[in-house]
Amino acid sequence: GLKPLMLGGEHSITSGAVAAVATHYPDLVMVQLDAHADLRNEWLGAHHSHACAMRRCLEVLPSQMLLQIAIRSGTKEEFSELASSGRLTPFENIAQRLHPLRGQPLYLTVDLDWFDPAVMPGTGTPEPGGFLWQHFTELVDEIRHHNVVGADVVELAPQLDPSGISSVLAAKVTRSLLLLLGQ
Repeated sequence: GLKPLMLGGEHSITSGAVAAVATHYPDLVMVQLDAHADLRNEWLGAHHSHACAMRRCLEVLPSQMLLQIAIRSGTKEEFSELASSGRLTPFENIAQRLHPLRGQPLYLTVDLDWFDPAVMPGTGTPEPGGFLWQHFTELVDEIRHHNVVGADVVELAPQLDPSGISSVLAAKVTRSLLLLLGQ
């Protein structure tokens, strides 16, 4: 009955958590908030890298249900796969995509680079054009109607942000996920 919340550095921690949760929930649905597709098979010779996180998750996710929310960076091959798989979901359509999944177990992975670098500069791979806190709260308003059974927050690099705002945002995201998991 436990609902894990993983806090990590690198996004490669997610596949182990998803594998463990999927043993209890074979119909597990994953929702990814991330700037990057993370669908590479390997990156710089490593198969377990932040650039390969979702590829490894798909290998352990029995349902193969992965919604990748508003990805804005990736290789040509990754975007081709996203287009053909139907996994890429524009932020504007997220409630519409999630609504039919109410009742199914959901694992939420939050790579903090999903947020705009203006509010989250403390991450290793910032990408312009990201999201703000109010976008996250809109998503949480929908996800609170779902059966969240696990989550993670990854890719905080506080040493890259002397202002400390990245750590504050990461803490608020974590608090929101704890409240979702406690429902």
